[in-house]
Amino acid sequence: MEEKAEHLKRGLTWALIVLLVISGVLWLRGYWNGQFDSVDSFQTYIKGFGLFAPLVLTVIQAIQVILPVLPGFLGCIVGAGMFGAAGGFWCNYIGISVGSIIAFWLARQFGVQLVQRMVPMEKYRKWTDWVNTKKSYTVVLALAILLPLAPDDFLCYFSGLTGMPARRFTWIILMAKPWCILAYSMIFGYIL
Repeated sequence: MEEKAEHLKRGLTWALIVLLVISGVLWLRGYWNGQFDSVDSFQTYIKGFGLFAPLVLTVIQAIQVILPVLPGFLGCIVGAGMFGAAGGFWCNYIGISVGSIIAFWLARQFGVQLVQRMVPMEKYRKWTDWVNTKKSYTVVLALAILLPLAPDDFLCYFSGLTGMPARRFTWIILMAKPWCILAYSMIFGYIL
């Protein structure tokens, strides 16, 4: 029984890695082709997927957390503009939450070496020192996830290196993350 569980875990890990690689290649191709340079070019890129556009936006939002190159609020603006406040909210919330949990899991699985590759060494040292000096990292993380413009993508990786239980991290993401996404979605859903 234990061998089956380990085999299933290994299979799911490889499936996730393959999915991330394929999605990452598609994302990078769009990025290099300049399709994420502005709201208009990003919307055109997403619209090109037709009925699958909401799914593509959701996946891109997950990837932008895992590969923190594209600002997440750009996807929030595009989602709200294309799918309205409610539709944009759900695409962004699901994508960003899944990406945050995957980033935590990747850091937990692959450790400091991965996080140092994802984050420039200067930022890594700064954040490591900062995280290690906080007595209540859980509260600090929850506030950072709740507030817009916080470096929450990086904090997801750093949280994976701490002793924080995965369940607590997941609850923080699920309960704190929707509020700034909801604000973005409502503001840009009505402006655009």
